[in-house]
Amino acid sequence: MTDTETRPPSVLEAAQVSKAWPFEEARKIVKRYPGGKRDAAGNLAPVLFETGYGPSGLPHIGTFQEVLRTTLVRRAYEALTGGHPTRLVAFSDDMDGLRKVPDNVPNKGLLAAYIGHPLSRIPDPFATHESFAHHNNAMLRAFLDRFGFDYEFVSASDRYNAGGFDDALKNVLRHYDAIMGIMLPTLREERRKTYSPVLPVSPTNHQVLQVPVDVVDAEAGVIRFEDVTGEMVEQSILGGRSKLQWKVDWAMRWVALGVDYEMCGKDLTDSVTQSGRIAQVLGGRRPEGLIYELFLDEKGEKISKSKGNGLTIEQWLDYGSEESLGFYLFREPKSAKSLHVGIIPRAVDEYWQFREKLPAQPIEQQLGNPVWHLLRANGDAAGAGEKLPVTYGLLLNLVGVLGAGATREQVWSYLANYVDDADPAAHPALDTLVTCALAYNRDFIAPTLQRRKPENGEIAALTALDEELAAASAETTAEELQNIVYEIGKDPHYGFESLRDWFKALYETLLGSSQGPRMGSFIALYGIENTRKLIAEALEG
Repeated sequence: MTDTETRPPSVLEAAQVSKAWPFEEARKIVKRYPGGKRDAAGNLAPVLFETGYGPSGLPHIGTFQEVLRTTLVRRAYEALTGGHPTRLVAFSDDMDGLRKVPDNVPNKGLLAAYIGHPLSRIPDPFATHESFAHHNNAMLRAFLDRFGFDYEFVSASDRYNAGGFDDALKNVLRHYDAIMGIMLPTLREERRKTYSPVLPVSPTNHQVLQVPVDVVDAEAGVIRFEDVTGEMVEQSILGGRSKLQWKVDWAMRWVALGVDYEMCGKDLTDSVTQSGRIAQVLGGRRPEGLIYELFLDEKGEKISKSKGNGLTIEQWLDYGSEESLGFYLFREPKSAKSLHVGIIPRAVDEYWQFREKLPAQPIEQQLGNPVWHLLRANGDAAGAGEKLPVTYGLLLNLVGVLGAGATREQVWSYLANYVDDADPAAHPALDTLVTCALAYNRDFIAPTLQRRKPENGEIAALTALDEELAAASAETTAEELQNIVYEIGKDPHYGFESLRDWFKALYETLLGSSQGPRMGSFIALYGIENTRKLIAEALEG
């Protein structure tokens, strides 16, 4: 038997057959460039990943998920190829015309006067940057930097204005008829009358115009169109005096920048098809990519900015950790996902479960573990095997009992019953979750808690539990406490059909909830004497 038959596979070997979706996506790029992407001299060239951002609004959870998921594919490709070079471009489409005034900005009247103008040529309503787009672009960069993403920022307005897209724009004019042939059959009759792949900027009012154009000189980049004054104007489309329609612009960008991979939401499926055909006309290739499903609210309805039925990234981070958000977004990108506060506690605890088990897994299973990918997203693979001394679910039960007025210091005083070295500085991840648990309890748990009175055999069972706890010492372990609870629930004298009925009675009478933690762990955390007080309150109620 050879050494290669007996030794465990390497990361490189395991990656070739891993069914984790980032590796499946990365293999598309390997198939695109079997020997690696090469430059004109035959040297390895970076594979270019792109994510797009529309700066008419502020970055949001959708922005985060697209950059994160693209980064996961990027890292999987690097692992799959043994370290071939890559780049990630975050592209801002800030030459787009303002369609409507956003709801979440000050000085709305200021923006109302600039409907139709390129976002990069509109005053900043926040009065902190030279334009509305510059403000939102700065927010995007700060947002991505906050989460440690490795990226290069590219602005459409910079490329258009400085002539960086001039050759690509001339190429669009050269293939104007072929592009129209792709686009016109997809449009309604009324839209066909005014459609043009090229949107000139009016020399009169500086708006991006939706008007038909005639190509005068493709090599010079000159078109003819009717201006807002009614006058026919001949004008260059170069140097920022035009922008392209969205689907044409996307295709042009793929070809001009040499984009190899870009994912998008299911709502852009048709755009991917048409832009891919246009890219081929322009002499390029549609990039590889994943079409992911969209988020749903707790009612199963599509999340809409106008409805305000979504969950912001700030809200997630108020109630859960950054890692748990990444964990939730990692899983099953092709399946529709509910996005509401109720999913956060489970995501937090599942993240830590996967993180704890990672080092003990064989490499094939590690590559399927979401945490393996998340720890490598921004170049730092440390942290595998770490565990929380207390689950987030148990923390929420503790805070729920303490009430809406509970404090961080109060929670840490109870954690000393359960956690060695119960100091926030020694457990920073747990301390973050203490703050999150306090907020979650205040906003969602405390207003709904309702403890009911114990009934029939529940009264005798709670009395028996109190007696057992009175006899227990302060050193009794959580497991021993759990066994006490089990034995009472299994005693037919108390009339519980199953242990589940006993646990439900404990949750409803002591915690005010239909679900709860392992009671042994909770008693150890909350304290035996404090738990006896809870029982006394329930029996007196």
